[in-house]
Amino acid sequence: MNKKAFIGILLALGIPIVSFFMMKYLSDNAIHMPRHYLLDSITTTVKDGKQKKDSVWHTLANIHLVNQLGDSVDLYSIKNKVIVADLFFTSCGSICPSLTRHMSMMQKSFLKGGGTRMEEDSSNVQFLSFSIDPERDTVAKLKKYADQYGVIHDNWWFLTGNKDSIYNYIFQELKVDKFSDQPIDPNFAHTAYFVLIDKNYQVRGYYNGLDTIDALPRMANDIGLLIVEKDKAHPSPLPFDPNTLAIIGIIAAIIVLIIMKRIQLKSKKEILESK
Repeated sequence: MNKKAFIGILLALGIPIVSFFMMKYLSDNAIHMPRHYLLDSITTTVKDGKQKKDSVWHTLANIHLVNQLGDSVDLYSIKNKVIVADLFFTSCGSICPSLTRHMSMMQKSFLKGGGTRMEEDSSNVQFLSFSIDPERDTVAKLKKYADQYGVIHDNWWFLTGNKDSIYNYIFQELKVDKFSDQPIDPNFAHTAYFVLIDKNYQVRGYYNGLDTIDALPRMANDIGLLIVEKDKAHPSPLPFDPNTLAIIGIIAAIIVLIIMKRIQLKSKKEILESK
């Protein structure tokens, strides 16, 4: 085998292997997922003599409330969905109408074919609006309020219930006050912040629901990323599978080798015939 043929074989075999590791690296590292919030603890384990630290992120507790349709619902009944939550009350005349309009636009943008951000079915996203005035926000008032904004009830719940339970959840679980740029009254939790929660009930973002220039577009993008996020061991992939790419590359390499071998044999035959 001459030098050129040998180099060709090395390239044919090497390209798919290099491509595999490059694509594997890109699929693991190119997409930056929304960060986690609310650290519970850090665990330390030792394996093969090496110390490894893992962050244990807070998983939201369950909560049982009633929605605008009079249905008893709870957080853990929402399975395999990204969740967006906010706080409001039906008699609010300041920021709540704007927050609800922006949430409504967000809901519509995630309907299949409903917006330019992306075409994701709304079944992938659940919206929750917790009333901070639950004693006055009855089911009937919630339903009327939701209908005013053309809400799709299946995946947007306006929630009422025991005030102590709701306020405890706001401050002990969602912890909106920890990431707000303004103090939040513990007796009247009025804030413009939306909370983004992943499929494992872990908080992944806080966004100013009045900021249509930066925060809301960023939240829309983060929702899309969390929709396709699988788990810690399998980060969000690129639109191709590196393993499949490697197989295709190896097949291509074999084809190249066959072609090169045929060309080599043909060249030898022509040389022999010319003598």
